[in-house]
Amino acid sequence: MESVFTFLFPLREYPRAVSLMLLVLRVLFGALLMWHGMTKLVNVETAAEDFPNPLGLGHRLSFYLVVFAEVICSAAVIMGAFYRLALVPIIFSMAVALFVVHHGHEFAAKELALIYFVVFLLLFFMSAGAYSLDNIIAKRLNSARLAKVDELSDIKSANYSSSEG
Repeated sequence: MESVFTFLFPLREYPRAVSLMLLVLRVLFGALLMWHGMTKLVNVETAAEDFPNPLGLGHRLSFYLVVFAEVICSAAVIMGAFYRLALVPIIFSMAVALFVVHHGHEFAAKELALIYFVVFLLLFFMSAGAYSLDNIIAKRLNSARLAKVDELSDIKSANYSSSEG
């Protein structure tokens, strides 16, 4: 269970400039993708019926899954909340757009999906940075873990001392 928490909430110390860069990238690309998703909601009925169905899930379900990735998951990325978990649907939807939906199209048709795919994939391998909700959670989890380790070492020291006497 601890490895899941470590993966979801990595406690990485970056220089301030790197954390600021991660914040700017999260906010900038998250907001751009969120706007891209929100424009799909203007004419939901028409957009859902005309939406590509690359995975055979149906036009409407495919539409709502992409809107979820582009709007809800982008909001989580902006806040740095459940960052890596939120990035998975975004990266997946951009990969589908890039490699399936726009397969065989000219580069201009795939360019935006490629940019989002690369940026969000790179962000996935970084943590959300110091200015994120995940960092707050990671620090709390780490301090709780350290408190538990201190408690166990105190118990072991007490047991060792009592066995010597």
